[in-house]
Amino acid sequence: MKIRIFILTSGNYGSRIINTLAKMGFASSIVRIHEVEENLPEFIDDIEEYIPTNLPEADLILSLGLYGDINMIIPDVAKETGALSIIVPIHDPKQIPIGLQKEIENEVGNKKIVFPKPFCALKPVGDKYIDTFAEVFGKPELEIKADELIRNIEVKRGAPCGSTWYVAEKLENVPVDDAEFEAGGRYHNYPCLASMSVDPQIGDTILHLAGYKIKEAVKKELGFASKSAVVDEELCQGGENCAHICFKECPLVKTGDKTIIIKEDKKIEINPKTCGYCGICVQKCPFGAIEIEENLRFSEPQK
Repeated sequence: MKIRIFILTSGNYGSRIINTLAKMGFASSIVRIHEVEENLPEFIDDIEEYIPTNLPEADLILSLGLYGDINMIIPDVAKETGALSIIVPIHDPKQIPIGLQKEIENEVGNKKIVFPKPFCALKPVGDKYIDTFAEVFGKPELEIKADELIRNIEVKRGAPCGSTWYVAEKLENVPVDDAEFEAGGRYHNYPCLASMSVDPQIGDTILHLAGYKIKEAVKKELGFASKSAVVDEELCQGGENCAHICFKECPLVKTGDKTIIIKEDKKIEINPKTCGYCGICVQKCPFGAIEIEENLRFSEPQK
């Protein structure tokens, strides 16, 4: 489905994403790019003077790299363009505080708006325009052919910054057992523009979250995790005297992944495909029921 995309952008973060969209064939879908001045005040008294004029019709708005109150132009841009869908990726904890997110959500009304943290966490949400975009850009999905080495990689969905295609190219002919670590290293070399500041809502950095996503895509295809947190069922108390603190503190659970699962018997299970082995659950478990293990095989690699 053809979609019309209006882009609000500021700084290097937005520039990289726009370049990736153009490279992947979306240039003709972009109806306008509006550059927002960098280093604006965090708090703006009169937002109206910053609202762009003579706006074209659009279906989807991308707001890339705007900090603070300037994000309040989003509802007006959506209204003037007629866009029904909005994506506002978050790559820095200081970018859009949760209170500001709620204010923007209230102002856009019945339009669909999502705040993926980071952009490479975006998945289909049941909205036709966001889902059309997410067919190509968002949480990485790979198709890997391998024996003892990775022989071929196809990117089925990639990070909007372009890192997934870069990593995929660098992983060909890498040993399967080294692929997860190599993917993490190459992703850092790209480099990711997400913040290294700890996000207080998730208890980890957004840069780390992005790294977990590309490594997850590799692990799912190869059926192998070099490391993962693992639960000792005999020591796990099933939430008694701990209220499943591991589940509550896991950064990936907080961002919507099913990394820690509470089973019917109330004990927990950790999915090695998605676990980023950050160690937070290991530190938080009061019973010492979780530890990091290496070399977990959970299925056969794709031939």
